[in-house]
Order: sequence, then structure tokens, then C-alpha cells
Amino acid sequence: MLSIGIVGLPNVGKSTLFNALTQSKQADAQNYPFCTIEPNVGIVSVPDERPQKLSDASSSKKVIPTAIEFVDIAGLVKGASDGEGLGNKFLSHIREVDAIAHVVRAFEGGDVTHVENRVDPKDDADIINLELVMADWQTVSKRLEQTKKLAKGPKAKEVEKDIVLLERISAHLQAGKPARTLSYTEDEQALVRGLCLLTAKPIMYVINVAEGSDIAASTLTIESGVPHVYVCAKLEAEFVGLEGAELQEYMAEFGLTQTGLDKMIQAGYQLLDLVTYFTSGEQETRAWTVTKHTTAPLAAGVIHTDFVKGFIKADVANWEDFVAHGGWNGVKEKGKMQLVGKEYIVADGDVMYFHVSS
Repeated sequence: MLSIGIVGLPNVGKSTLFNALTQSKQADAQNYPFCTIEPNVGIVSVPDERPQKLSDASSSKKVIPTAIEFVDIAGLVKGASDGEGLGNKFLSHIREVDAIAHVVRAFEGGDVTHVENRVDPKDDADIINLELVMADWQTVSKRLEQTKKLAKGPKAKEVEKDIVLLERISAHLQAGKPARTLSYTEDEQALVRGLCLLTAKPIMYVINVAEGSDIAASTLTIESGVPHVYVCAKLEAEFVGLEGAELQEYMAEFGLTQTGLDKMIQAGYQLLDLVTYFTSGEQETRAWTVTKHTTAPLAAGVIHTDFVKGFIKADVANWEDFVAHGGWNGVKEKGKMQLVGKEYIVADGDVMYFHVSS
């Protein structure tokens, strides 16, 4: 399951946004720093019309959409990389998520205390990013020191490349740049993954704008080449409990075609290169998430690890064809189903039936 950590300075709207995304009041959203200490975790079904349509075609007994986990992490302050505020806890929690949603405040409001006593989204982002960079630099420095010790022993030749890479990352971080902006070879990527660097994680910026702002026209940019999602957390909270036509009508009043949840999930899938495939039959229709370029056996392994070795072949149909022709029998009759082998790359919207050996 994809997990997205919601981070930012205290009082930028993280907990309000979390509550709106998860349609709950789980996170304490108060007007003082560090009202969130332990992270709040909420699991949300990914909005997607396809599972229900596939279920109707298969007359499934149940529908299981794919889900996403949001983690509301305590606010960060200057010096967090040295343990200031709740820094150490913050950093340990953020290491556990797949991607980061970095919330910055772009709304004025004297009744909501800003920890820096001003509203400057770019500066807010710079504070957080610098703390993450410094935390990563400490991690890399420790690993570099350990690796250099190995260079004096029998493993000297084995660690030469590691030392060169670690020194390159260290210099990059010391210059205040995140690890994700460096390029790495496939071999180097394995080492970088092992370091669990905070600034190597995929990131999106969530710009929390004032109520009444033209969200669709928002253009504030924090970092080029990174997805930016513009929301009004206060407005998103008002959407909680609304569904269908009522929600669409309310959103239309504000010129919105997507909720913040829709936009953040879309950005998350983009960041992590994810696609969704489906299984559909009489018992259930279910959505599954895999990375792009995943082969059929590995996609089957998401259902059960034994399916990877036992994979023989798979029936595949496009979801729209599956719905239009009434399920598996229909796509077979119309020639809209293909039989694929181990080299097949799963595409978004594939409906699949795996043949595996027991």
C-alpha cells in the first residue's frame, strides 16, 4: 500500500488537511505548535470508477478498491536535524513513508499562529528542506566514515566505488541540495536505497491557499520539476460527508473539478510511477497497484508470492472492453482478450486472470 507522509512547519494546515483527506477528526487540529506529536494514520480508498463498473459486468459479490495511507507527521522547526522540537521523532517517522507531501502555508490569518510569525511559502519549504538535507548529510557522513575504515582492510577494492559515491552525495548535501537531484547508475541506486535518505524520497508540494482563492489559477512554485497540488484545507474539510451530485455541485461553486484527495493521489501515483490493474469475477472485483514496467509474474506476486514461481500465463483485457462486452465470456467471444506470458508488461487498466501451477 502506498504511504504518503504529510509534513511541514507547525500550523500550516497539515492536520486539517489530513482530517479532510481521511474524512475523520482523528488528527487534533489546534492553533498551537506541536498539537500533533505521534503521527496520525488514515487509510483511504483510492477514488476510481472502474472497480464498480467491472463488478457490475462480472456480477461480483464484493468490490475491493486499492487504498492509500496518509500519515500526519508532527510539525518540524529549525534545528530539527539536531533534535530541536520534535525533530528526532519527525525524522524517524518520515523515513517509513514512500513519498512526502510537503504542506506550505499560503494563506494569511491572524487567528492562526505561524511559528515564524510571517507567511512565506518558499521560506517555509526552505526551512524543512534544509533540515532534511542536514539529517541526510549526517547519515552519509557516518556511512562514509565506516566505509573508509573498510578501505584499510581486505575489502579495500570492494568499497572504492562506494567511497566515491558517498563523497559525491556528501558534497551535494553540504551544498544544500537534496539527494533526489543527483543522478545515479543502477548500481549506485542500490546503495542510495540502503541509506534511506529523506531527500531521496519522491516529494510533492501541497500549497494550502486561503478560502476564496482561485485554486484552479494558483501558480506558486516552490521547486521546479516537482508536482504541486493546490488546495484549501479549510474548504476540503467542508467537503467531508458529501458524495456524488451533492459534492460535485458544491465543488462547482468554487470552480473545482477535483478534490484535494483526488489531486494528491494522482500526484502520488505520478511520483512513484504506479499503475492499477484489476481482477474481476463472481466472487470479487479487486484493484491492485504495481509500478510501471512490472511483468505479469511479478504482478501476480502482489496477490500471492507463490504466484511468481507458479506463473504459467495470464488472460488480459482492457477494462473498457471488459465492461462493454459483459465480462470474460464477452471479451473472449469478441476477440478482445489476449493470452500473455512471462514477458508481458502490465498496463494501467488491465483486467487479468492468472493461470498458475499449484
